[in-house]
Amino acid sequence: MQKSKWQETILANMNITALNAMQQAAVETILKQQEVLLLSPTGTGKTLAFLLPLVQLLKADENKVQCLILTPSRELALQTEQVWKKMSVPFKINCCYGGHSFETETQNLSQPPALLVGTPGRIADHLRRETFDPGSIRILILDEFDKSLALGFQDEMSFIIAALKKLQKRVLVSATDAIEIPEFAGVTKPTVLDFITANERGDKLGLKMVVSEEKDKSDCLFKLLCYTGGGAALIFCNHREAAERTSKILKEKGIPNACFHGGLEQMEREQTLVQFRNGSVQYLVATDLAARGLDIPDVKYILHYHLPATREEFTHRNGRTARMHASGTAYIIAYAQEPLPAYITENPELVQLPPNMKLPKEPSWVTLYISGGKKDKLNKIDIVGFLSQKGKLEKADLGVVEVKDFVSFAAVKKHKVKDLLRLVQNEKMKGKKYLIKVAK
Repeated sequence: MQKSKWQETILANMNITALNAMQQAAVETILKQQEVLLLSPTGTGKTLAFLLPLVQLLKADENKVQCLILTPSRELALQTEQVWKKMSVPFKINCCYGGHSFETETQNLSQPPALLVGTPGRIADHLRRETFDPGSIRILILDEFDKSLALGFQDEMSFIIAALKKLQKRVLVSATDAIEIPEFAGVTKPTVLDFITANERGDKLGLKMVVSEEKDKSDCLFKLLCYTGGGAALIFCNHREAAERTSKILKEKGIPNACFHGGLEQMEREQTLVQFRNGSVQYLVATDLAARGLDIPDVKYILHYHLPATREEFTHRNGRTARMHASGTAYIIAYAQEPLPAYITENPELVQLPPNMKLPKEPSWVTLYISGGKKDKLNKIDIVGFLSQKGKLEKADLGVVEVKDFVSFAAVKKHKVKDLLRLVQNEKMKGKKYLIKVAK
């Protein structure tokens, strides 16, 4: 297929009309150059930018792993896999990460994928156990490599790259330009694509501040959520204990929310992101794990319950809103007796919160858990058909459906859930009965 044709087909599969300037430059450069450093802010479409050229670089007649993508987090690895599958190209991809069944991954690798994506720790583990042959890998992509370094994956990354004896192309990707390329990456003179500009979001991101007279800012946060009145929001805390405490306090005050941090089990993290994506959870109280690399939609508000230590992390947090052509607002919740960090050079608009406000409107969606997934030969069409026919749902009553390996999730209008569960409790989907319940 000619270049213009395959690109048009992929973009059509993804409901994209055209590539942005960064993506266009990345595709052309990755195809031509052996060493590339791609710098572009969060939310600009970097994943598609480095996946697109692989369609031309991978060989259809080679039944071996040809490209390895290392990511700092499970969520980013899964997002990369999802984007590739949505592209609908004839090359197999496998995803490997901690918390996933090693046995399942090994079985998947027995028929080698053209594209292998995973976290450094898990990929290093597979290399040690020789579950795949690294000798056939020609292309290496280090996505958010600075984050991998910050998380302490230097040894694993160095070990992995040393095992790739036949590398021909190395692509490094980051959302920040405040980086130093490690020597073990083997990149000496990269072609640099720098799409980071200091004022990139100046006209789209509104920065505001509310002041708490109390050192414990939970009451101020509660009032601010009432003030904003709804809309998806990320509430950032600096530590997982603080995130859990803040989440609990908000629930006690009558504001439903979910907590997200690295200490949760993988299944809990995935389910929480599903609920946030489909709108059944409106507020996500999170650590900086949620600042980048997550497959979540653009959010309306960023709330800094705690400010991060560096300008870089502040920028990444704010990058979850005002993405692409959208606009958004970031709020700083500041204790009156503490000065702002020196890295905040802007003058945030000061917001006075009214004393009495109504609770924000609760989400109209609820997430259903279904105990079967891709490995049970279930797909999105099966689930939509089942819930529509057996559960008597109208089109407007059913939201986002996500099918994982062994489980699935579906967003359903809250007022329809009780009747739906009653109607489907004894019904079978594709000849098998599955547990269907409200996800916690």
